[in-house]
Amino acid sequence: MRVAVIGGGQLARMMVPAAINLGIDLRVLAESEGMSADLAATDVGDYRNVDKVLQFCSTADVVTFDHEHVPQAVLHALVDAGLAVHPGPDALLAAQDKLHMRAALTGLGIPVPRWAAVADSAELATFLEQNNGAAVVKTARGGYDGKGVRIVRAATEADDWFAALAEDGNGGSLLAEELVDFRRELAQSVARRPSGQVAAWSAVESIQRDGVCAEVIAPAPGLDPELARVAADIATAIAEALNVTGVLAVELFETADGRILVNELAMRPHNSGHWSIEGSVTSQFEQHLRAVLDLPLGDTAPVAGWTVMVNILGGPTTGTMADRYQNAFAAFPGVKIHNYGKDPRPGRKVGHVTAMGDDLDTVLHEARAMAALFGD
Repeated sequence: MRVAVIGGGQLARMMVPAAINLGIDLRVLAESEGMSADLAATDVGDYRNVDKVLQFCSTADVVTFDHEHVPQAVLHALVDAGLAVHPGPDALLAAQDKLHMRAALTGLGIPVPRWAAVADSAELATFLEQNNGAAVVKTARGGYDGKGVRIVRAATEADDWFAALAEDGNGGSLLAEELVDFRRELAQSVARRPSGQVAAWSAVESIQRDGVCAEVIAPAPGLDPELARVAADIATAIAEALNVTGVLAVELFETADGRILVNELAMRPHNSGHWSIEGSVTSQFEQHLRAVLDLPLGDTAPVAGWTVMVNILGGPTTGTMADRYQNAFAAFPGVKIHNYGKDPRPGRKVGHVTAMGDDLDTVLHEARAMAALFGD
């Protein structure tokens, strides 16, 4: 079995151990030399180049992705060439374009924040008037880790984005959403095979700092069982209705008045699911490979009472992460580290640590303290 992965980031890197265990020939098309998945990169090239991508994927049994940014024209060229593409172009469009996603979810009756497509400051001003004078404004494409997202309380605060839309010659709109009053952010991951089987992990709590996921607690502490069921049902309904294949991560708001609303979608393994590498019987990376190859899905049960994943953001300002191993491993022998092989940079995800156990306070302390040893 040969799987072609477009994109050479840390998600592709973390597919490698699962592929080795399953005897899968994993081929990675990296954007440039020295990327996180360099150890599995068999080619380097532009994922926006149709000819390059077709040539790279020509001998694969399945094509899948490290990110959602591959253009629709390239995705459709792969399908037209007779290749199995998972997830497919129509599904990926909902992860690529936030306006398309909101329209699709609204049409399905999935609970989402109040929203509107706004093409200029006048339309944004109207939305602000209708939503207590505040809104979250997002670029329809390209945003991640807090980029392309801002809170506005005056229509003029998005003028630069409207100007950029006008200058690119393609027109378009921004997404305006209500500023949701939420208790916390959750994430629900599921995996779906082309033949229809779906498997869900526990809903988790995702803690953000400066728009970037900093910590994940699995399962989400104190989550009402009914809300946990709703979260799993929502993710399953989205996967089935949009014909998603592979892992789907649904980022959610648990509102102050006890509802669940969908915030974002990711159709690939996701930061909120990294806990599953050690914390679940089947990791999201193995499950993704099983799913895209249409193999029976694995058990998603947790292997400990609590699993906490903490991202290493920025990394050391002097030396390398490996330089810290001696002290870190001695201090926390039960905590696992994943080094993404990236150069340290402020705010950059350069790795994560995972701790497990039956006492949440202890697990939180160990994960946070271990991660802190890799920063300055």
